[in-house]
Parts: sequence; structure tokens; C-alpha cells
Amino acid sequence: MDDSALSLDTLCIHAGQQPDPTSGAVMTPIVLSSTFAQDGPGVHQGYDYSRAGNPTRTALEGCLAALEGGKHGIAFGSGCAATTAVLMMLKSGDHVLSSDDLYGGTFRIFDRVMKPFGVDASFIDMSDPAHVAASIRPNTKLLWLETPSNPMLKVFDIAKIVAVAKKAGVPVLVDNTFATPMLQRPLDLGADLVLHSATKYLNGHSDVVAGAVITRDDALGEKLHFLQKAVGGVPSPFDCYMVLRGLKTLAVRMRQHVASASSLAEWLVGHEQVARVYYPGLPSHPGYEIAREQMDGPGGMISFDLRGGLAQSAAFLKALRVFVCAESLGGVESLAEHPAIMTHASVPEAARHALGIGDGLVRLSVGLEGQDDLRADLERGFAAARLA
Repeated sequence: MDDSALSLDTLCIHAGQQPDPTSGAVMTPIVLSSTFAQDGPGVHQGYDYSRAGNPTRTALEGCLAALEGGKHGIAFGSGCAATTAVLMMLKSGDHVLSSDDLYGGTFRIFDRVMKPFGVDASFIDMSDPAHVAASIRPNTKLLWLETPSNPMLKVFDIAKIVAVAKKAGVPVLVDNTFATPMLQRPLDLGADLVLHSATKYLNGHSDVVAGAVITRDDALGEKLHFLQKAVGGVPSPFDCYMVLRGLKTLAVRMRQHVASASSLAEWLVGHEQVARVYYPGLPSHPGYEIAREQMDGPGGMISFDLRGGLAQSAAFLKALRVFVCAESLGGVESLAEHPAIMTHASVPEAARHALGIGDGLVRLSVGLEGQDDLRADLERGFAAARLA
């Protein structure tokens, strides 16, 4: 099949996956073998050792590459492993310019893993492309952005930022975890690399930890494949199968995530206990127009400021019964968390406050449950917060 002629809905189900030539199995087999027979030294059927390559992983990588419109898909054992592999392409003395609002685990890798090796990072608000241009240094070797960002749901103009970066000769990576390729395709907007925590929406069922990087650039793809093999942060064949299984329903899941999150966000705006709602689908959101231009939907993530402080937000989260108080996101079940204490605890307090990540901030991953049930559950939380 010609992937370029197929819709994303169809690619989710078929890309990278042909019936098994040996048995005719429609579902991609889980190839658990760690090693593969060779007819002679170096003479094999494309696989010699599963760290270097595995048929189940190849199917996943092909599907992810097709969904993002890329040429090379490189799967890793986690989103953090994917992040680290990208940064390992840099050397001591190099600089990364990153958006200021991003996943706490990514910040931790920049600050506590790569910095001791001489790779420096700075964090800025990328809402103004001119500010991005002014912040690029002579030694800037990578521009890193999340959009929508985690947890403040900032939206950045990918095409304009790419234009600035290209002028300076700096490659651009977009963490597309929140949007998924169903809602946003950064490579089509000029980005060089797309990163996913496949743990989240791509798998969609909160039962796998995995990551991936996708690119159209042959040189970048070759480097990342080498690092995948040499460093060995690969996903297991079973995990690859599970992500492939989740991808088959990605299109329909994302449509429902967006529909439910949009409804809840509009409702939260009018709630007396909510000071502010952060959701790209609201006209009040600073990035609303950009989101309409570069996305096919505002996503399933909502953050909001609960009036009060830590006591109120803690009481709110403890009272929920349908929403689960837990880290992560993008599963069929709805999750709620406290970024300052949970996902973004590794970000320094002053930096958190500057971004607006305070004691009253709550982040919701809106799942696939009934909207009335979700709204009633949030009201249960608000009632508990009033008594705190």
C-alpha cells in the first residue's frame, strides 16, 4: 500500500503491518527471540540480535513513521530514553534552547543528566518567535519545544519557530506527546524531529512505558538508530505489540478525548471555584488562533487554577472517584494530578511559580468515560475543596 494515499485512521491500523508471511497472521506476531539464525557470518534475514532490531519493533517503528509523515521511526524503552538519545547526539559545549514549560522529567534530563556532561540548556517562553531568534547562541545546536506544553498548555507557532531556527542553522525537535499525529504533524510544519512518550496517547491504556523519535532526515535517523543499538534503551517486543494494539484505536480515541475535554473546559470556565482554565480550545487561551491553524483539535488535556491553596487542591484530588489521582496521561481512564508535587516536582520552585505552576494548579487527562459522570465527579471534588 502507498501510505501517502491513506488517511491517518487507516494508517493507525495498517501502517508497517502486513500479514505475517509465515503463518498469514493478521496481527503482528510478538517475536520474543533475542537472537536470530544466520546462514553464515553476517548472512541473515535482516535481524541478528534483538537490541539491534526486532520484527515486532520494526512494525511499530514503521507505523509511527507513517503517522507522523516521517521516514525513520526509532522506538525506545521510554519517552525519557528517547529524549536522552536525542541529546546524546550533542557534545560538550553545545547549547539547547528549550521552551520554558515542559515535562518535569525532560527538565531533569537537561539539568541533572546532560549538564554535568557539558551540554547546557536555557528555557524561554517561545510565544514570540523574535524572542526565540534573539535567544539563539552561536553554540546552540538544538531547539526543543513542547506544544501544547506540559502542564500550562502553551501553544507555540511551529512553522514560525522553525523559520527562525533554519535561518540560524539549528534543527528543531517538537515533543508531540499531548497532540499526537492525529491532531498535529510537526514534520509537515518543518520540524526536523518529533518525539513521543508512547506511554501516553499512542498506547492509550496505561499499561506500557515506551518512547519514540521520528524524522525525515537520513543523517539524523542513522545517528538515532546507532544510539538505539549502541546504548540499548529499547522497548521489549511485547511492549511494541501493545503500543501497536493501542494505535489501532488512536483515531477514534482522540476524537472522544477532544470532545469530552472541550465540553469540560467550557464548563470549568464558569465554575465559581475555578480562577482560570488553560485549554487551547477556549477563545480566551492566548494560543487559540495558533492552535486552530496548526492543530486538528485542542487535545484532551486541561489544567486549571483551583481557588484556594494546597489544602483545597489536595482535598479536591482525594475526593475524586472516577478521575484517578495519578501521574501520566493519555489513557482511556481519566486522571487528575497536582503538577507542583507530582509531575513537575523536579522543576525548581521559583521556576514553577514563574510559569504559574502553583499550589492550586490541577491537571486533568480527560478519558473516555461519560461526560456527565466526569462532571459529577469534578463537582464531588469541588464540594470537598469548599470544606477544606
